[in-house]
Formats: sequence, structure tokens, C-alpha cells
Amino acid sequence: MDRSSLLQLIQEQLDPDNTGFIGVETFASLVHSHELPLDPAKLEMLVALAQSNDEGQICYQELVDLVSNISSKRSSSFKRAIANGQRALPRDVLLDETGLGFYKRFVRYVAYEILPCEMDRRWYFYQHRTCPPPIFMAAITLTQIIVFLCYGARLNRWVLQTYHPEYMKSPLVYHPGHRARAWRFFTYMFMHVGLEQLGFNALLQLMIGVPLEMVHGILRISFLYLAGVLAGSLTVSITDMRAPLVGGSGGVYALCSAHLANVVMNWAGMRCPYKLLRMVLALVCMSSEVGRAVWLRFSPPLVASGPQPSFMAHLAGAIVGISMGLTILRSYEENLQDQCVWWVVLLSYATFLVFAVFWNIFAYDLLGTHIPPPP
Repeated sequence: MDRSSLLQLIQEQLDPDNTGFIGVETFASLVHSHELPLDPAKLEMLVALAQSNDEGQICYQELVDLVSNISSKRSSSFKRAIANGQRALPRDVLLDETGLGFYKRFVRYVAYEILPCEMDRRWYFYQHRTCPPPIFMAAITLTQIIVFLCYGARLNRWVLQTYHPEYMKSPLVYHPGHRARAWRFFTYMFMHVGLEQLGFNALLQLMIGVPLEMVHGILRISFLYLAGVLAGSLTVSITDMRAPLVGGSGGVYALCSAHLANVVMNWAGMRCPYKLLRMVLALVCMSSEVGRAVWLRFSPPLVASGPQPSFMAHLAGAIVGISMGLTILRSYEENLQDQCVWWVVLLSYATFLVFAVFWNIFAYDLLGTHIPPPP
């Protein structure tokens, strides 16, 4: 049965008096008799909403919105149905759920860690599927660790806290002398100057990136992460034109700043435990990492072959996270393309990319910038 026939059946047979409501028992019989094509999780929660209503009824317009938006994975019709009907779920909070297994408890933890609205938490909890798993952040982190171990074994230098000529000869490192090799604007994220930097980035990617990917999906989080990485290298090419660049801090700071900004803007609704303490610790760690990067950039290098790696990627990633990332994280279960703010942010980012590309093509020669020879 197609959607138009289904809606006609509902209107003509189940609501002949055009009251705008359908009894929950009648609705349940419709589901079983005609195989209503609703997501099981949405169906379960819609029935729960009807049961929580004093009259045990489902609003006809809510059902129309749901059926009309089945094909949209991130449709907001379910949330609108609840908000417009001013109904409450049977339980006050998701934490009332008992008898959950380890994985379901972890999913509930992620819901409270990332989402500020109880309705969003419940919807995410009931509709969450293990496939596809959050593989992007795990794959990036694993690749960074493997690359670090390979270079550590090759150079017999496991704590690379300073500029090292042999290390910087890698085809993955961004160097202003090699800016024509476009892949370096991305691949520098796999290189790290030391165990401390690698450990910091890997820890944040797993602790913050994986839960974000579980909630918002691989496409949104990978786009945000890579946007921070690209913005980091391009910002260095504009503001610190003599410095090389290594580390995934651009992407990491995009994720962290977006999440922290989302927590601050939705402070009253966030129910993650010890949120103030965790906010302070995150800010202290991020500030310490930036301070370490600044010190490495301007401290006298141990070798005379070039400057230390730049720190500007940290700041660029943070800006990307606060602007673009905050829009992504606030739009759970909604289409980004339907939001004007998203298009403004995306256009601003695209404008920056075009400017940075032309800068890298023309500005170095026009300004007569002296670039240290690549190692």
C-alpha cells in the first residue's frame, strides 16, 4: 500500500468524523492489518505517546507527518509531533531504564554525554543500531599510531619532541616548500612530533570523536574532522608561511571545540555527570597542548635546517568546530540542507578555501617570502 492510499484509508475509515484523532487501539489494528511502513522504534514510541495521553489517542496530523517523511533518515517530524502535541513520554528520564546489558548502558551513556534533550536521548537510544560501527575515528587513530611506530622504529627515536630532519623528509608532512603537492594538506594529520602529541590526540579522538560519530554518523563527523584538518594546513600556509606542519590537532580541536560549545550552549539540558569538572579538565588539557605547541614553534631548534612545526592548526580547528561543528551537532535528526545557518557557514568555509588556494599559488612569490629548503 502506498502512502497516499494509506492516508486516505486513515481519513475515510478510521476518522470518518474528521476529529483529527485516532484511538490507540484502532491505530494498533491498522499497523498489524496493513503493515504500516513505520520504523519500529518510531512506532513503539508513538504508541507510548498515545498511551500517555489521557484519552489514548493519536493525532492524525502527527501520523501524516511521520508517514510522509519515512524516506528521510533525519526527519524532524517525530520530534515535532511530540512538541506540538505537548505530550510526555511514559518515563521522565531514560535513566529509569533497568535491566540493560553492558552495550545498551554504554549507548545510554553516549546519549547523555552528547545530546541535551531527553526526547533526543530516548529516540537515539531506541533507534541506535550497531551497524555501521563508528569506524572512522578508530581507523584514523589506528593509522596515526602505526605511522608513528614505523617512523620510531626506523629512526630509533620514539620521543620526537623536536624538529628532526629525517622525520620531516616524510612525504606525508606539510612543508611550505612542498605546498604544490596537494595531498600534504591532508596527510600531515598522520604524523606527530612526539609521543605526547600522539597520545593527546588519540585520547581525545577516542573519548570525544567516537561518541560523536555514534550519535551523528560517520559522514557528519568525518566531514567536520577533515574540514578542521584542511583549515589547519591552509591557515598555516597563510599565517606562518615558513613553518612545516605535523599532527592531527586541526581535526581534533574541531571535534573538541564543537562538543564543548554545544555543552555550554545547552548547559541546563546536559545531564552528563561532573560536566563542570570535565569541562575544566578539557580546557586545561587543550590549553596546555596549545602552549606546548607555541613553545616548540618559537624555541631554538636543535638543528639549523629549518623552523619548528607550526601551532596555527590548533586555532584553525577550534574556529571550524565552533562555527561549522556547532551547527552539525545541534541538528540531530534534522537535515542540514534545510537550515539557512548551515549554508551560510558552508559558504564562508568555501570562500576561505578559495582564498587560501589563490594565496598558495600567488602570494609566496609576490611577497618574496624566504622559505627554508625542504629537508
